[in-house]
Amino acid sequence: MGLLQLLKSQVLCHLFICFVFLVSGIIVNMLQLCTLPLWLVNKQLFRRVNIRLAYCISSQMVAVLEWWSGTECTLYTDPKSYSHYGKENAIVVLNHNFEIDFMCGWTFCDRFGVLGSSKVLAKKELAYVPVIGWMWYFLEIVFCKRKWEEDRKTVAQSLQNLQDYPENFWFLLYCEGTRFTPKKHEISMQVAESKGLPKLKYHLLPRTKGFWVTVNNLRGKVAAVYDSTLNFRDNEAPTLHGVLNGKKYHADLYVRRIPLESIPEGEAECAAWLHKLYQEKDSFQEHYAQTGRFPGPITNPPRRPWALINWLFWCGLFFYHLVLLFVQLLSSGSMLTITASLAFCVAVSVGVRWMIGQTEIDRGSTYGNKDKTNKHWNTFYSDHRRNI
Repeated sequence: MGLLQLLKSQVLCHLFICFVFLVSGIIVNMLQLCTLPLWLVNKQLFRRVNIRLAYCISSQMVAVLEWWSGTECTLYTDPKSYSHYGKENAIVVLNHNFEIDFMCGWTFCDRFGVLGSSKVLAKKELAYVPVIGWMWYFLEIVFCKRKWEEDRKTVAQSLQNLQDYPENFWFLLYCEGTRFTPKKHEISMQVAESKGLPKLKYHLLPRTKGFWVTVNNLRGKVAAVYDSTLNFRDNEAPTLHGVLNGKKYHADLYVRRIPLESIPEGEAECAAWLHKLYQEKDSFQEHYAQTGRFPGPITNPPRRPWALINWLFWCGLFFYHLVLLFVQLLSSGSMLTITASLAFCVAVSVGVRWMIGQTEIDRGSTYGNKDKTNKHWNTFYSDHRRNI
């Protein structure tokens, strides 16, 4: 292990990275709060300012993945489609198999200059999570309760509000609704059998209603769907903890551009189209499992320096002040000050572990998990049937 790799594996480095992310994120959140009066005066200026502020937060995750971890991202796509990326609005359909797939999605956005304006369909609870959740609120992210009866109107209205959005954006959509696990796959395939749908090997059945509402409410604003399938070489199962440790992964992303006008408008027809899409995604994953690559040519978009510059700015700013604080702490010799500082470090450590825990697969959605009484099993089974 080299000196640099040894440094990356140190807990103090992890704490510092997360401290920078948390504190800078709160600062940016406060700045976003200060922009609220702009909404009344100039809504488009409010949006443009918050796109830049949001980039200050989300690009730190990209910098950690690309520059700290050194993870490489290889893009498989048609050169004709490549020329459209970053120059149009799009719905990006992603598979949801890995802890860091959201980071790879953000990397994809950053390399084409749409990270600050990228959107997601997120569960309502995330709106209350500091830094990321609050950032999303000011970005007009679409939040849902995962209850179709309640979500149908609110999600449609949120999507309609994006019709006059001033800059290009990508709407990242995980149609499976939750991360893939063997238990969730088992129940999903039971639903497929009961509905007479073809079974999938590498994916859960997609939630078709949310996709249909998204597509229909963004028609006229979005030009295409980018069908994106992610995998990692050597059967690796990357984790956020591994990224913080500086472990290098190699992600392969296969992207197809599908013009939005080719997607049916009717709900039943759109659902059938999406199921067929996931059968094709399954075949791409099977091809990858057999050959170690996706079909088609490779195009590697270059890393942009802005994520690294932003991250180094925040790291340098806080490192300087932490050094000053440490010197003052040693010179004061106050037991109260030392105790308070140690308590703060413990709080940061607990906060970091909690945030990492939110990304772990076994702490994701309880969808499809069977508890001791089978109560939730039946609830989730019924819920999934309704959403197909």
